[in-house]
Amino acid sequence: MYLIWTVAFFGLAFLAYVRLAPSDERTWHVEPKVLEDKTFPNGAVRRITVGKDGLRRMDTLISADPRTQRLTGTVEQGMVTYISRSRMMGYPDYTTMMQSGEDLVIYARSRFGRKDFGVNATRVDRWIETLTAY
Repeated sequence: MYLIWTVAFFGLAFLAYVRLAPSDERTWHVEPKVLEDKTFPNGAVRRITVGKDGLRRMDTLISADPRTQRLTGTVEQGMVTYISRSRMMGYPDYTTMMQSGEDLVIYARSRFGRKDFGVNATRVDRWIETLTAY
């Protein structure tokens, strides 16, 4: 019985850490280096041509996205980093977007684990599809 309670305690402690761990802006708010679109095991990078107001338009779109909020940065600064949390466990994913001339450069990655099962690429591609549909 002691083992069950110990496992349950550490499981709950881990879940609390995932939800409550602070996000260091210096770690996650970094300039995306994107030469070409790529999806990797725990994230994705994209570069799209959307015009000089692409970051502003994307920021407006993302502000309505559930479970996503701004971590740091502003449209005026030309770079913004967002935190998106998974529905069930609250795992944080970080997406940094930067305006580079007419291009919007996007770097999305997960904080925990080596695989995100395509979640970041799917989210970013959905945002891009919505942005370019207008």
